[in-house]
Amino acid sequence: MKLKSARAIARMRDSGRLVAESFALLEENVKPGISLYELDQMVENYIIKQGAEPLYKGYQGSSAEHPPFPGTICASVNHEICHGIPDGRILKEGDIIGIDIGLLYKGWCGDACVTFPVGQISAKAQRLLDVARECLRIGIEAAQPGSYLHDIGEAIQGYADTQGVTVVHEWGGHGIGRNLHESPSVSHIRQSTPGPKLRPGMVFTVEPMINEGTHKWRMLNDGWTVVTADGHLSAQYEHTIAITSNGPEILTKL
Repeated sequence: MKLKSARAIARMRDSGRLVAESFALLEENVKPGISLYELDQMVENYIIKQGAEPLYKGYQGSSAEHPPFPGTICASVNHEICHGIPDGRILKEGDIIGIDIGLLYKGWCGDACVTFPVGQISAKAQRLLDVARECLRIGIEAAQPGSYLHDIGEAIQGYADTQGVTVVHEWGGHGIGRNLHESPSVSHIRQSTPGPKLRPGMVFTVEPMINEGTHKWRMLNDGWTVVTADGHLSAQYEHTIAITSNGPEILTKL
């Protein structure tokens, strides 16, 4: 596990700011009638204009046979948990869409996810978004220096259990720095062992995926899109954080 210097974290703060600015741009444009492809191109153009590079586009999967990811953003609609492909689908009133953005700026990565409401959504969907956002906040709050990595999952699942929702087990956060995926793996559920102790200089993502129904999932034939096994809604929020002597610092915010 690589600890980051104060200078490296400052560089990652710059990368994270560009991710946050991309979400600010999306917030103005996620609305009924727009296509996932249009949102994808909007973010790609903005990232490139800032002198950064999209990280997801062309990303190779776990094997040579796995198709490279075709978009700049992951766009996961309604019952899609993660890694949705930004194709020509048109957003409708009442949808929710989780958008994940990763970029490389001056050699350092930034990565975050926001789930947006599309127009007026149901009270049930809004509650899921609120609970998922709170799961992220609680998970980050648990990432204190001297605590343990798996305290994060304990906190997230503990809260989710009180809210009648489930946490996806197999998909979690990850270390990040020069590369998009580094050690450690960050679970969002309870674990039998505490994991490594959190130390200043650790940088990783916290990104709980919260389902309205079962935590189980299945993969679509496109090799990327992960959907809920029961067809119920899913929502995700993610930040890249750095562990400091004063607590966790969110790097992917304005």
